[in-house]
Amino acid sequence: MFENENERDMANYDLLIIGGGINGTAIARDAAGRGLKVLLCERDDLANHTSSSSTKLIHGGLRYLEYYEFKLVRHALIEREVLLRAAPHIIWPMRFVLPYDKGLRPKWMLRAGLFLYDSLGGREKLPGTKMVKLHEAPHKGVLESRLTEGFEYSDCWVEDARLVVLNALDAAHRGADIRTRTEVLSIEKDAAGYKAEIQSDGKTEIITAKGCVNSAGPWVDEVLKKIQRTKNEQSVRLVKGSHIVTKRLFEGDHAYIFQNADNRIIFAIPYERDYTLIGTTDKPYHPSEGKVKISQEEIEYLCEAASEYFENDITPADVTWTYSGVRPLYDDKSEDASAVTRDYVLDLEEFADGAPFMSVYGGKITTSRKLAEHAMEQLQPFYGYKEKGWTETAGLPGGDIPNADFEAFYAGMRKRYPTMGEALLLRLCHAYGTRVTLVLGDGTPAPVLGRHFGQGLYEVEARYLINHEWATSADDIMWRRTKLGVHLSDAEKDAFTEWFNSHTS
Repeated sequence: MFENENERDMANYDLLIIGGGINGTAIARDAAGRGLKVLLCERDDLANHTSSSSTKLIHGGLRYLEYYEFKLVRHALIEREVLLRAAPHIIWPMRFVLPYDKGLRPKWMLRAGLFLYDSLGGREKLPGTKMVKLHEAPHKGVLESRLTEGFEYSDCWVEDARLVVLNALDAAHRGADIRTRTEVLSIEKDAAGYKAEIQSDGKTEIITAKGCVNSAGPWVDEVLKKIQRTKNEQSVRLVKGSHIVTKRLFEGDHAYIFQNADNRIIFAIPYERDYTLIGTTDKPYHPSEGKVKISQEEIEYLCEAASEYFENDITPADVTWTYSGVRPLYDDKSEDASAVTRDYVLDLEEFADGAPFMSVYGGKITTSRKLAEHAMEQLQPFYGYKEKGWTETAGLPGGDIPNADFEAFYAGMRKRYPTMGEALLLRLCHAYGTRVTLVLGDGTPAPVLGRHFGQGLYEVEARYLINHEWATSADDIMWRRTKLGVHLSDAEKDAFTEWFNSHTS
């Protein structure tokens, strides 16, 4: 495109971040809030891969206690309520029921583990553990009759892809340059730090940055190949996690956590009103396997594991949808993929004099804010910013709901928009929080919604997402900004895709 380098558009940044998943966007947000000029490049869409393929939980990680990951569990438990206060529209408490199953972990061990879980991180809003009788409602007839006792404890649900977008929105509001569908082709050492060639829509540009954060997730090693490394001590271990979705298997807002004979656990969680989400698996993954997708073996494993607990057996024929993601875990050389640490490692190097290059390994959605804070602490000597950590008490876009009381906020929106259907308004309030007025308009009680594509997806929401949330394809909206793709028929998906393409070309 350019005859020589002098003709290129040179843009100077303090920090280049590669990867638009939860870790990359959280770091972009924190860095921009400390006054750095930030560029984030994501090759695909925000949360396109791992960060939209999670089990949708903000949780301490009860099973990690068995691997003595006390530091990780403590940080995660503390973060539950930090994130709950920051985004009460997309994060809310959920009660989890853990049946006691004779022959697996003994009752005393479950009780001790949950006592530690309740105590390790402190609780303010979330209720503690209690015993439950499983032969009584709402569990009677849902679980097998041999299961008579269990424990009920607290964790939180999160709309995972929306959490990523909210971090990106906040970063952008604080001055960060967020570019999706933008690939970093090469990185070179430069007198001022690093020079990177980036490409978007076929157009190539050269940018410079004093420092770089490689948060490319499963592709962290691929990014490292773009620059000559001085050492090779860290490595990423790829583990595939798959989920299945069935028609709703039980009533109520609670979820179940089931022990398996192989010492793993699975969750069964209410999902998108009409469904139940079951997962996850832990399978080693290699890029040579190609597209990440669930195997028949994994489907059968999840069905069989759930059938051990539910009164009515689940078969592969009951599965209506599946999804899979690759977790980029730090390789701690564990033989068992389930035992690989979920904690994160920040590998900081200096490829150019005084210019940092950080690679992010591992991590999880729950600890993403803390990971970003730790990353900025390590980068501080290279930039000299005086701002201390600020994100612990800062809300995310749409989360500025008084007292984090979503129910009171929603009641107020019902009065503001009295003509809207209750289910539609509830979904929009959960998705956008106080920003719902940007979607519906602030001055009219009867918003003009435009064309209805089915299942509560209207033109007014699609236009908002295109204009404000980097939606550049129909799939961005159906599967990440919302999860309405689960509900839409094939004909409705095709019609929406046709509309989207004709209105954005």
